[in-house]
Order: sequence, then structure tokens, then C-alpha cells
Amino acid sequence: MTTVDPAPPPPMRLRELVFGAACAAAVRAAARLGVADAMDDTPMTVEDLAAAVKTQPRTLRRLLRALSCQGVFMEHPDGTFAHTEMSRLLREDDPHSLRYIALWCTEPWTWDVWPKLDEAVRSGRNVFEEVYDREFFSYLNEEAPESAYVFNRAMTTSSRQSAQDVADLLDLEGAASVADIGGGQGHVLASLLERHPTLHGTLLDLPGVVENADRRLRDASALGSRVRVVAGDCREDIPVQADVYIIKNILEWDDDSTRRALANVRKAARPGARVVVIENLVDDTPSMRFTTAMDLLLLLNVGGAKHTRQSMVDRLTDAGLVIDEIRPVNAYLHAFECTVPA
Repeated sequence: MTTVDPAPPPPMRLRELVFGAACAAAVRAAARLGVADAMDDTPMTVEDLAAAVKTQPRTLRRLLRALSCQGVFMEHPDGTFAHTEMSRLLREDDPHSLRYIALWCTEPWTWDVWPKLDEAVRSGRNVFEEVYDREFFSYLNEEAPESAYVFNRAMTTSSRQSAQDVADLLDLEGAASVADIGGGQGHVLASLLERHPTLHGTLLDLPGVVENADRRLRDASALGSRVRVVAGDCREDIPVQADVYIIKNILEWDDDSTRRALANVRKAARPGARVVVIENLVDDTPSMRFTTAMDLLLLLNVGGAKHTRQSMVDRLTDAGLVIDEIRPVNAYLHAFECTVPA
């Protein structure tokens, strides 16, 4: 039976860390093979699992043993394997599924750029363009359609799971309109419009994103009459006036792009309008291991960064916004609630 050492000594812990790629690859392999989807609610033999996912039993056991050491699946004394809380998150039908997040963070391009982290740290710039000879999102859309699909599914998953938390947090009493800037497919906006029947909303994002907007926002839907969908880049222009602007998880570009986006919000908004910026923070203790890792990946692929509480405050203040309150949205997101001054 596989067991987990809860507190290995420092030399062993360092060995574990430098083999971190093996752990990430194991999670990716399980997700791509569909092991979690094939596993029943009762423990299963490796032979039955292997038949279900079309693998060799001996090598599948090795994969499951490595994952069980990390708390992903559990090995019983009789050699059968069962689900854990974490392994269930790899199921596609789980309401809190992280399957596409796991795939996105381990896409093939990530294995090419991680070894160049020292170069990125020296230069302060992304290395993706050096490796692939093009800008990150151009590469995804033009050269890596499967990776682009995984990215879109991962962002959709993340947005859906946090949309209700945002709707629960925001008091929109008295607001007639809300704009979701860089709002992806509009899951947050749809949740807000469902919560507030008199509210009108605008979704702004790149053309290839908004063409796949949440079906609840489409013209024939119940919310369609209260929605305007605008294709555009918030770093270039925000042709939208609203009582409340929401900017969620997009201020992670290079500093110039972040400044331009905030300046465009400030330019578009009327005095007294509210601006709600929602971000992960690298100095938020419960999620620091994940967020600091994402911070490094952003450096590698787009030259961007996750923010600390203070760096976010500095950027919002520099943009001319007045910060009224900073509140947690959930275990890993914070909302910076701001007002546009007169």
C-alpha cells in the first residue's frame, strides 16, 4: 500500500522538489487518460482500470502509485485504488473539476519554457518569443489549436466556478448597468444579470472570445435583451459607459499593458462609477504556492506578473482610482472596490 510521509527531512524534500516535473506529468497523464472518469465510487483493481482506459496494467499501477503518494487517488492494502478528494477534481463531470486547469498548466509549451526561467529572471522579460519566434497568444491561435482549446476550457472552468462567488459578493443595489471588461465568455456577467433582473450589462473581450459567449447572453436567451456584446481589446480602447466596471484576472500582463487597460477604464467611466478589480494575490497565504508558481509562468510566457496587495493598490491609485475597500471573494481571490473621482 502506498503511504505518504507528511514531513520528509530537508534533503528528501529538496529531492522531491527537483522531481516536481514528474508529479506534474503524472497528473497530466491521468487527466489525458481519463483515469478519474473511469474509476467507480468503489475501489477498483488496476486490471479493470487499465481495461477501461486502454493501458498496460503494470505501468498504470506505477502511475497510480506515484499519484497516491501525493494524495491523488488512494491505494488500499489489497492493491485496489480508490478516489480521494483531489482525484475527483480530475473528473470532467465534477462540479469543481480542475481537469482542464491541470492540462493547461502542463501543456507541451510549458516544458520548453520552464528550463529558461533563469534567463527570464536575468532579463525580466518573457522567453516564449525566443523559443517560438512569436507572441504567446498568436502562437496558441495559429500554431497550437489543441492548446488553445485547453486554454479556453480552463478559463471557462475557472470563470464558472468563481462567477457565483462574485455575484454573492457584489452589492449592485442602485446600479443600472455593469460592464465586464476582458470578461471572457461572460459567466460572471450572466450570474450578475440573473441575480439582478433590472440590470443591463456589457461584455467586452477579443473577437475570438466573445463569439463563444455564454449561451445565457445570446440574443434569443432570457438575458439577451439586457446584454450588449462588444468585441475589442481593453488595452486599446473601452467604448463602454456603465455604473459598475468589473475587471477580473486580466491585469497580469506586462506593466505597460496593465497601465493602458486601467487608463482606458478611467477614461471611459463617468465620475462616481465603481470599478471592481478581482485578482489572485501572491502574498495571500492560503494560495501562495499556486499563485507564486503562476506568477513565474506569467513571466515566462507573456512577461506578466501576479500582484501583491500593495502592487495592485499602487497601480489602481496611479490610474486615478480611489480604493474604497479590499475584500476576499473566496479562498483565492480578492476584490479591490474602487470609485472614479469627480
